[in-house]
Amino acid sequence: MSEFRFYSKLDLTILLGNKAKNARQLLDEMKIVPDSSIYYHTHRFLHLHHYMTPQLPNDFAQWAFNSLNDDILGEQFASVDIVQFETIAGLRQRFIEVVEQHLSSNGNKLESPPGEEFYFLGCQTFVFPTQYVVRTLREFISVLEHVTINSLYHHMFDARLRLGRGENDFSAWFRGLGKSELADEVKKFDPYAHTLEGLRKRITVAVRRYD
Repeated sequence: MSEFRFYSKLDLTILLGNKAKNARQLLDEMKIVPDSSIYYHTHRFLHLHHYMTPQLPNDFAQWAFNSLNDDILGEQFASVDIVQFETIAGLRQRFIEVVEQHLSSNGNKLESPPGEEFYFLGCQTFVFPTQYVVRTLREFISVLEHVTINSLYHHMFDARLRLGRGENDFSAWFRGLGKSELADEVKKFDPYAHTLEGLRKRITVAVRRYD
């Protein structure tokens, strides 16, 4: 039976020097910032809210609502389901389309107050193996209780971009064990609906049904 090793990660935040005070500038910067910046303001944004579910699912939506006072753009940003994208390039393009469509319909009327510009950040990610290796579902449940939030996020959400097929590391391993129904269930878990701690509990409950 194949084994599963748990990995964890650390993110180093980087200030890029790119900023925007209105939707037009935001669009221009979105097109040129590195992939790590799009990742930071979407996927890592969810990671930072691991004890509570954020009301807004990405930094772009939060800035549009709170600093730009553009509720229409904020709602459009908030409607982007980042989990459905298997590449950062695809996610970037979707956000670009949102801003382009907004500018076409509403123009570029609003600007953020001084000091509340959108500052693009990026991150450098360091991935490293943990001491935990499992070979059965029962061992998996036991270890899942002890791994960090960083490890859980790495295997559940970062993995979707790494594998590029809508799968996460857990569901891919379950599928390899012949547990296709369990794999399909875990693959569909939505980070918008649960905190990471809540997600840990949901995975545990799901795995116990197939153990």
